[in-house]
Amino acid sequence: MIGRLTGILVEKNPPQILLDVQGVAYEVDVPMSTFFNLPGTGEPVTLHTHLVVREDAHLLYGFGSEAERSAFRQLLRISGIGARTALAVLSGLSVGDLAQAVTMQETGRLTRIPGIGKKTAERLLLELKDKLGANLAAAVGVHRLPPASADVLNALLALGYSDKEATGAVKSLPEGVAVADGIRQALKLLAKG
Repeated sequence: MIGRLTGILVEKNPPQILLDVQGVAYEVDVPMSTFFNLPGTGEPVTLHTHLVVREDAHLLYGFGSEAERSAFRQLLRISGIGARTALAVLSGLSVGDLAQAVTMQETGRLTRIPGIGKKTAERLLLELKDKLGANLAAAVGVHRLPPASADVLNALLALGYSDKEATGAVKSLPEGVAVADGIRQALKLLAKG
């Protein structure tokens, strides 16, 4: 198993990069979260890796952090989720956002990722609930919102607001607000912002 690579970044063609490690160039697929944090070509880079061995290919996946690789491996353990889908999930959500979605059981965040439908999102949330949610939520400091706040957040996501906008609006709401009032207040805040 290849666990980590350190070398010079030769090419960047999303989602794949070419990494020269002492004269041997490795093709590595990376999630977009890692891709956007890579240095320019010709610069040194270190990636945590996961090797997938198939009948027809050996595929190498790289991650900027150990948490990303760990989340990728948890996703691969789910029946019906392959490496491409797991990479898409990590490209669409940061590890912290994924942990929060799992903790709060929010299918809306997952269905926004290309290739993830409602049934797949529900299966992901169910399978990751005990594995990823608790461990990762504690590691990245995710706290469960009260049920009304979670409903307001889901309503804002359904209306097309980004995760960042919706979460920011929900955090500024007073505690104990009813769902309908919370949605109204959050929409006013978002309209001002």
